[in-house]
Amino acid sequence: MKKLYIPIFSVACLLVCANLLSSCQQNGGAKNAEQAAETPNFETTIAGKEVKLFTLSNNNNAIISLTNYGARLVSLRVPNREGQPIDVILGYDQAQTFKDHAANFYGAVVGRFGNRIANGTFSLDSQVYQLEQNDGKHSLHGGTNGLYNQVWDALQKDNQSIVFSYLSKDGEAGYPGNVRISVEYRLTEENALKITYQATTDKNTVLNLTNHAYFNLNGEGDATILDHELQIYADKFTPVDESLIPTGALKSVQNTPFDFRKPTAIGKHIDQDDIQLARGKGYDHNWVLAKENGLDTAAIVYSPKTGIEMMILTEEPGLQFYSGNFMSADDPKGKSGHTYGYRAAFCLETQHFPDSPNQENFPTTLLKVGETYKSETSYLFSVK
Repeated sequence: MKKLYIPIFSVACLLVCANLLSSCQQNGGAKNAEQAAETPNFETTIAGKEVKLFTLSNNNNAIISLTNYGARLVSLRVPNREGQPIDVILGYDQAQTFKDHAANFYGAVVGRFGNRIANGTFSLDSQVYQLEQNDGKHSLHGGTNGLYNQVWDALQKDNQSIVFSYLSKDGEAGYPGNVRISVEYRLTEENALKITYQATTDKNTVLNLTNHAYFNLNGEGDATILDHELQIYADKFTPVDESLIPTGALKSVQNTPFDFRKPTAIGKHIDQDDIQLARGKGYDHNWVLAKENGLDTAAIVYSPKTGIEMMILTEEPGLQFYSGNFMSADDPKGKSGHTYGYRAAFCLETQHFPDSPNQENFPTTLLKVGETYKSETSYLFSVK
């Protein structure tokens, strides 16, 4: 009988290949199963336009899902200190639920003017423009027909980048000018999400774009963000009146509960007896960033529970910090049936200041014919 010899090298190769295949099946298979579960819920039409789900991923265990309805983030998974991916933004499992509850703004690009415009009006070139009033008598995040409530065109460039584009027509939601807008989301190998906004107009207008993601670095569905440590690179903030419109003042944060110049737990001063906290029912204010021109650090947030740290860099002059004061357990269930209760998330929206078109001492949001609006914000995730 002949003996059968199998070279040791061949056996080793077979074992290595089997292990690699198993690993790919576990990792890639899990991703594919997750995407397969999500995708049908986003293959629909809204206002006669096709809605889809898109995915970005890198080689460092970060995965981002987005939809062209509202050019919004649906999920953002980054590794915790154990290397396990954690979804750190709130949202819904279906595109239609985003539509039905569009005023929550989860993960969306908001505008044409992010934040509030007093009485829903502003003057430009000797003409008064009346906007949609969707926040009492004020206009918030572009009105009821803001960018968050539109279906954008999408062009996925590669596995780590996608561009959403939209033509906001003259008069839409009351704003002047045909404004062509594009937003690029790019995921880097360093686990940074870079968002680049660009726009042009054929008539002088105002523009203030931002993303309205609701974050919880403990993981979406966790009950609180009060344990998060927040640092904001700002010496001043803009106080508001009873309806959350800036008074026009720039107030020092020193000796106030608005001083986050050093890392401070969000819950440390949030219930302090302070007129500004009372008006916002917590934090819902714009900070005046102490930064030079160009991309610079605006804030750092850290979760002691997961070890996830998020650094925000921006070209914008302001940062709106909202501590989830109007959230309620009675709100519609979020992803995987999670309850998003009171102060279960925070927003850090890079922006120009609220009500800037009506405040001469605030940085201008005027976009003129022939100019190009461009702004970049990055969210850099790491662990410690």
